[in-house]
Amino acid sequence: MPESSSNPKAIGGQPSSEEHYQRTLTRVNQIQSHLSNSPRGQRLKGKTCIITGVGSLHGIGRASAILFAHEGAHHLYLLDFSGENLPDLKSTIQKAYPDVKVTTIQADAADDSAISGVCSQALKEEGRLDVFFANAGFASSNILADVTAEGFMESMRVNTLSCFLAVKYGSEAMMKVNPSRGKDLTGGSIILTASVAGLRSGAGTIDCKFLQYVPLPFIYVGPDSASKAAVNSIAKTSVYQLQKTDIRVNSICPGLIETNMTKDMFDFARQRGNGAKLGQLNPLGRFGVPQEIAQMALFLASDESSYVNGQNIAVDGGISASHPVVPGRWA
Repeated sequence: MPESSSNPKAIGGQPSSEEHYQRTLTRVNQIQSHLSNSPRGQRLKGKTCIITGVGSLHGIGRASAILFAHEGAHHLYLLDFSGENLPDLKSTIQKAYPDVKVTTIQADAADDSAISGVCSQALKEEGRLDVFFANAGFASSNILADVTAEGFMESMRVNTLSCFLAVKYGSEAMMKVNPSRGKDLTGGSIILTASVAGLRSGAGTIDCKFLQYVPLPFIYVGPDSASKAAVNSIAKTSVYQLQKTDIRVNSICPGLIETNMTKDMFDFARQRGNGAKLGQLNPLGRFGVPQEIAQMALFLASDESSYVNGQNIAVDGGISASHPVVPGRWA
């Protein structure tokens, strides 16, 4: 059934599926263009920041880097496994925010020497490290039977080891004080990208081909869910080894976000005329965009979140607020 003819008017005077979808597209456009209509901020003024996983043109890392620059970050060290889009990101930031220093590095976020190296570089060049956003990640669409032991361990390496290294070396750098650079006390914020798939089951194991039957909120295969659960555990457990240092560690758990990682699912749904169903299972009834995750990263990176520590924060439209239900049905 075409989207425009399904659910003409739901209970409570809710909009039709097509009306809500058009509203979603309008809202998403407003969110994506927000920075072009807002003045510069100072929430990260003077801060030295590292962000990994910035290479995707439509990813969370890129959106966060641009937002951090908008909010006055002093120096951004931006890493990605692929160097293809790093020059474009650097020029985009420097053109819009010429006062922000940008260093791009092609490196594996799960490489011990690369992560220890960038932390050392920040200390050498800026004398301090204030924020480490470990955003690099990997996901596959394999069903359980097709997951190999090697594939499972690769997911753990990219998703989990990268976050462990960020906590290990990031916290070590944040312990360094440097009064000459305005850092009189230890402290900093480490942010890890996890997933609602790491909070509880229900985010997948399922293959894209089943989308024609099931209006899924998002896709994650078993090892990806396990690796993200481990990331959430790192955020909770590491803070107890960083007690009384003012170094905070938190994870962000995105729901269904339109990025290159979820592109196949979004394309598949839209090709079948099911674009309005994307994100329909959460209370907001829509999918999210990278800029919405970047805003949470900004909050955690800033001093505004100074008492937020050891938390797994869902940014998912509300999907994780409930046990599974069929919307609108009570029996």
